[in-house]
Amino acid sequence: MQVGQARASGLVDVLDRVLDKGLVIAGDIKISIAEVELLTIRIRLMVCSIDKAEQIGLDWWKHDRHLSLGSGDLALENEELRERIRRLEQEIEAPPGTARRAPRLRPKRLERK
Repeated sequence: MQVGQARASGLVDVLDRVLDKGLVIAGDIKISIAEVELLTIRIRLMVCSIDKAEQIGLDWWKHDRHLSLGSGDLALENEELRERIRRLEQEIEAPPGTARRAPRLRPKRLERK
């Protein structure tokens, strides 16, 4: 076995263990002048697999509307955008003097849950 392969294998093992068990790094940074605290920054970093996060009760991505938009909503929004683009392209390609009134540019807002 070569040294490069041993390092890669070791890295894979370490990464597998971190994702399986989880790794938490926590720290606070405090900035003070003359014993008067001006700023506190709390840093919390957790690295783990999604399965491990769900086991310990972390599932914020399921409830974040930016990350969990239903596939049906996305398909509907994509179809509406394609239709708008098609209409705008038709307006641009129309011969001079025959262009219809400019289309309404504001899209309908989707109802999001």
